Amino acid sequence: MYNLTKKTCKHHELRLARAMIFAIEEINNSTELLPGIKLGYKIYDSCASVSVATHVAFQLSNGEDPVIQTGHNCSNLGVVMGVIGASSSTPSIGISRIFGPFNIPLVSHFATCACLSDKQQFPTFFRTIPSDHYQADVLAKLVKHFGWTWIGTVFINHFKTLLRQLKTDFIQVNLKVVIYVFFLFRSTSIVVVAFTATGDMKLLFEELNQQPSPPRQWIGSEGWITDLQLMRFSFCAGAIGVAIQQSVIPGFGDFLLGLLICVLFKESYLAVYAIAHAIHTAVCQETSSTSNCKKRSMLDLSQVFTKLKEVNFTQNGYHVSFDANGDPVAFYEVVNWQKSESGIIEPITVGYYDASLPKGQEFCINRNLTWLDGVSVCSESCPPGTRKVLQKGKPICCYDCVPCPEGEISNMTDSPDCAACPREFWPNAEKDACFPKAVEFLSFDEILSVILAVFSISGACLAIITTVIFFHHRTTPIVRANNSELSFLLLFSLTLCFLCSLTFIGAPSEWSCMLRHTAFGITFVLCISCVLGKTIVVLMAFKATLPGSNAMKWFGPLQQRLTEVALTFIQVIICIIWLVVSPPVPVKNLSTYKEKIILECALGSAVGFWAVLGYIGLLAVFCFVLAVLARKLPDNFNEAKMITFSMLIFCAVWITFIPAYVSSPGKFTVAVEIFAILASSFGLILCIFAPKCFIILFQPEKNTKKYLMNKN
Repeated sequence: MYNLTKKTCKHHELRLARAMIFAIEEINNSTELLPGIKLGYKIYDSCASVSVATHVAFQLSNGEDPVIQTGHNCSNLGVVMGVIGASSSTPSIGISRIFGPFNIPLVSHFATCACLSDKQQFPTFFRTIPSDHYQADVLAKLVKHFGWTWIGTVFINHFKTLLRQLKTDFIQVNLKVVIYVFFLFRSTSIVVVAFTATGDMKLLFEELNQQPSPPRQWIGSEGWITDLQLMRFSFCAGAIGVAIQQSVIPGFGDFLLGLLICVLFKESYLAVYAIAHAIHTAVCQETSSTSNCKKRSMLDLSQVFTKLKEVNFTQNGYHVSFDANGDPVAFYEVVNWQKSESGIIEPITVGYYDASLPKGQEFCINRNLTWLDGVSVCSESCPPGTRKVLQKGKPICCYDCVPCPEGEISNMTDSPDCAACPREFWPNAEKDACFPKAVEFLSFDEILSVILAVFSISGACLAIITTVIFFHHRTTPIVRANNSELSFLLLFSLTLCFLCSLTFIGAPSEWSCMLRHTAFGITFVLCISCVLGKTIVVLMAFKATLPGSNAMKWFGPLQQRLTEVALTFIQVIICIIWLVVSPPVPVKNLSTYKEKIILECALGSAVGFWAVLGYIGLLAVFCFVLAVLARKLPDNFNEAKMITFSMLIFCAVWITFIPAYVSSPGKFTVAVEIFAILASSFGLILCIFAPKCFIILFQPEKNTKKYLMNKN
């Protein structure tokens, strides 16, 4: 077995070599692993040079027959069964390319380059230390865990490539420096990730110690985070990083004669055991109680290589196995530089990263940390209700927070977009949730509705009271002179007109939508036809006073009743056609207001609606014209004057109703329609009946035939 080290004068490399020797002697003294077979070794110095390492690799590739010897003379053994080393990635790449064609397994304890996992280029390479692929992953998760998005980096060249491979797009690199070029002074980031070696960090820290930069939170790779010499720099207190799992190998301390244990010794120690287990599997057969090993056996290198891929054992509590890429299961400790009570910085294990755990559970922080205060972000997180808008010319973690537009929300932090609420929903004031829109209609519990309802009922009561007065004085001249039958029918229709306005209040339903428009149309036609009948009676009565005239014969009580029925029946036919073809229906109006829903009655057929109104208007205009013609007829009490005023009010109300109805939004459309009904109804009852009631109640002396017949 062979070991490739760097400079022998370095105590660190010497300890690594000692760890290999200690493992070999343990194996040689074991009765369970390779019993009766002794392992030998040669140690070569690579001098930290790729050319020297490759020269040694060529030497190791030449040898005698691959025979397991049992003698004590190891000077003339066969070719090497496996190689431990080297202590860095670059020499390991060169060596592995040479060993590959010869099936010589190379097990490194410290070559971490992710490129060595490529089995097409390095088929016989194995390692007992995790690949940098995992270290980059845990550093990225560490940064993400604490919410840092604006970081500086001091990196070896392939670290940035690793980050790109991991798609850690939440990390934005704003400090693009080559090692030893200190742009730290100009950087606005608080957090600096240093993925580099101890020697490089020592030079960097020494320079920063002489020219202090603003305080930084350092995030370190395993290459330097456990170096005790670097902990003398007090400005690095609070540094966080990942480290190879601390190790305790029983008996190794005594073997080193009191030398300090390094965390890498375990990896070298386990590398030896991995090759030993591969050889054991190749040459030994397990029985029920012992292992039977062929002490003299022709062993093919390919056998050791093949068995090495299958090793799976636990040594002193440390599990060893290799995946398809020759890598072990990655396990790192998360280390935090914390000051002790004496003021000395010490590395404290505060968590771990275990790649064998389910996705999302690999990373864990289980102890309190000390670090630099402040959050390293280019832009503060955008709260719910806003969206991120990238700042032009800056990395994607630099953005402005823009409130969501009207009708849209974002319900999570740092949302890239806002989403529109469903049609019947609207955002709250914070624009972080959608709530059902407020539903609006002219309900009975509103002040406006109460006022309109009071006027409606008051008008109906007024019509009923007038009817009672007229009925009580039905034999008096003033009542008889104004066609009492038409008066009672008019009062009845006016009562219905007042009451039909109540159907417009409340939540629209299919029946209420059909009833409110048709009832209004029919009752108003009945009302206007009565007024029209009274107007015609006035004209006929005047003509009847002329010599030789028999006009009243053509418009007697029967003709009057038929006229009322015919005029009203036409409106009934119009309403029936409207309801059959396209009736009014309740709808949710979502367009008038964005933030609320208006419950209203859609007209269905607009032609039907305007036909109903048009027919009422036609009768009103005709009645108005006839009343104007009859207003100056010689009579002391000419009803045509009052009809003229009532029709004038009626027409004025409904002419102004049209633009008001079209332009009024929401529930006010209904309120305008109710107001028009009430105003025109009050106009009719007050103009036509109020003067008569006043004479009946307060001027009975005028309620005589003589007074009525007075032409003056």
